[in-house]
Amino acid sequence: MKRDKGKKNEKNLKRKKKSELTEDDITVVDKDVAKKAVVATGIGNAMEWFDFGIYSYLAATIGKIFFPEMEGSTQLVFSFATFSVAFLVRPLGGMFFGSLGDKIGRKKVLAMTLILMAFATLSIGLIPTYSSIGLTAPILLLAARLIQGFSTGGEYSGAMTFIAESTPDSRRGVMSSGLEVGTLIGYIGGSGIVTLLTFLLGSETMLDWGWRIPFLIAAPIGVIGFYLRTHLEESPAFEKMEQQKEASEDESRHVPLKDLVLYHRKALLMGLILVLFYNVIDYTILTYMPSHLTAVLGYGQTKGLLLILIVMFIMIPIVFLMGHFGDRIGNKRIIQSSLIGFILLAVPSFMLINSNVTAWVFIGIMIMAILLAALMGTMPSQLPSLFFTEVRYGGLAITYNISVSLFGGTAPLVVSWLVDISGSNLAPAFYVIFVALIGIVVVSLFLTKTSGKPLRGSPPAIAAEENLLEAIDDTNEELWWTDEKDRIDKEKNNNDDNQTQ
Repeated sequence: MKRDKGKKNEKNLKRKKKSELTEDDITVVDKDVAKKAVVATGIGNAMEWFDFGIYSYLAATIGKIFFPEMEGSTQLVFSFATFSVAFLVRPLGGMFFGSLGDKIGRKKVLAMTLILMAFATLSIGLIPTYSSIGLTAPILLLAARLIQGFSTGGEYSGAMTFIAESTPDSRRGVMSSGLEVGTLIGYIGGSGIVTLLTFLLGSETMLDWGWRIPFLIAAPIGVIGFYLRTHLEESPAFEKMEQQKEASEDESRHVPLKDLVLYHRKALLMGLILVLFYNVIDYTILTYMPSHLTAVLGYGQTKGLLLILIVMFIMIPIVFLMGHFGDRIGNKRIIQSSLIGFILLAVPSFMLINSNVTAWVFIGIMIMAILLAALMGTMPSQLPSLFFTEVRYGGLAITYNISVSLFGGTAPLVVSWLVDISGSNLAPAFYVIFVALIGIVVVSLFLTKTSGKPLRGSPPAIAAEENLLEAIDDTNEELWWTDEKDRIDKEKNNNDDNQTQ
């Protein structure tokens, strides 16, 4: 009886008609609290890409310090292999922290992941060199990278979840886009610091001890981020869900991984595909492009990196603008427009990039960057909307990290291989077109428009109390996600009944 009563009460919110939806059901989000959430979560993403930036720019130096017995390009291969191994453990970190975040709350887990990331990055700057402790040095470097990858597995998905649940429905896009602004700032900061230190200290001093400085900077960044995150309030959506569980006397605390896979498989599959094309395009433009300019086109390394840094600076306001447009006309339309743009303009853009004329190269990269900014401004709010509140962190963590490990992290390798076997400098464009074609089909046919609507499993969230009555009036006869939740509950009940028999 107690189980039946819990199930019955658990459905009260989603079965409320428009006339029954009351002011108590609406979540009023404080603007200052929402802005604080954006800053606190953005710092974690900035730290992740700060690490990407400093490691990428110091790869050759790290190879000489930790793999001195290797020679030439082999040192660089081992250095990047140590960097890439973090992607192998990201799905494990995603499953661990995602499940934990759905069980004990987003805020606590985000504090854990940030302090782990900061600790691992700081540790790299403190590791003795190979000449001091021998083989133990690269082993410690590998251990630090594994910790970084494990913690990162719960970081970005948790940050997306927290921001989406802590912002008003009408502003979810533009505020969530702040997460990707953190990506750009972190990468610019990391690569910029390495470039500046190399200029000031010189190559020999950087090889001696200067390489440690960028990693040591992680400590104060981590302390600041940890302080901000521990002083955040829990996301309103998670708090509302916990209150409903207590009111319904439901003893279950979180959805098991098995149930997530069984009953939310459509959301998982959608998440995998969205992250696939998003990250392949992202890593191709921001991570592979410097190598394309240097190794394929013969640009000087400094000149190529400077072009990318300038492009990323310009992208920052565009990302915010795309988030704003997503709130106004819908994320789905922005994503569709971006993918169509890649399909039509990828080849012309790479033709400009391959022209070897700096002005045309810059324009070609900028075209691709603007289209990417459209995805960066919308995906952080679109991806969390795929999942119901009780599985949002876990579902996002699993889909994002599996997809980014299989497709995003391997994009530079795949693109380099395509250029090598085809002999064509346009190979990266065709790879981008391929994933964009997959994306446009899936987005157009299967993606539900959620911009401006409540998140799955949640009542409306508004920015001011004076909008309460308007929110009630604007709510459809039933909350838009009710039928979908009914189907999931029905499928679960049927499976439970079959197992009982």
